[in-house]
Amino acid sequence: MTAGATVVRAVGGGTVGAVALTALHELTRRTVPRAPRMDVIGMRALSRTVRALGGRPARGDRLFRQTLLGDLAANTLYYSLAATGRRPLSRGLLLGLAAGIGAAALPPLMGLGRSPGARWPATPLMTIALYTAGGLAAGAAGRALTRTS
Repeated sequence: MTAGATVVRAVGGGTVGAVALTALHELTRRTVPRAPRMDVIGMRALSRTVRALGGRPARGDRLFRQTLLGDLAANTLYYSLAATGRRPLSRGLLLGLAAGIGAAALPPLMGLGRSPGARWPATPLMTIALYTAGGLAAGAAGRALTRTS
């Protein structure tokens, strides 16, 4: 496999994983009471970063869109690791679990506060499940792209 094909496979798989995670998160937050609100955590993090750099953060829908684009880009890069190498489904599973555990546990430790609804015991488990689904989607896409090249 050429280097170009490897990059296409990695970015393609990562994109599938990031889009799957984002779509599942949006569906969940709109339909499930006390759903994970990683969008809120992301907006807090983006606003804090912009302020630290001396800027004035966006607000409302514009901040939400900026955060969504940043999440898609970052998650694409992260999940692209699942689509490379051997055993992409296993890699996707492990990467998704790691991201989900981090997303559930780290925001309060980073000073970003808790996700709305996080006191409900199922919310952190839903967070882990969403990120794991994204990792599995990335791994499956990486495997499919390997077979077609």
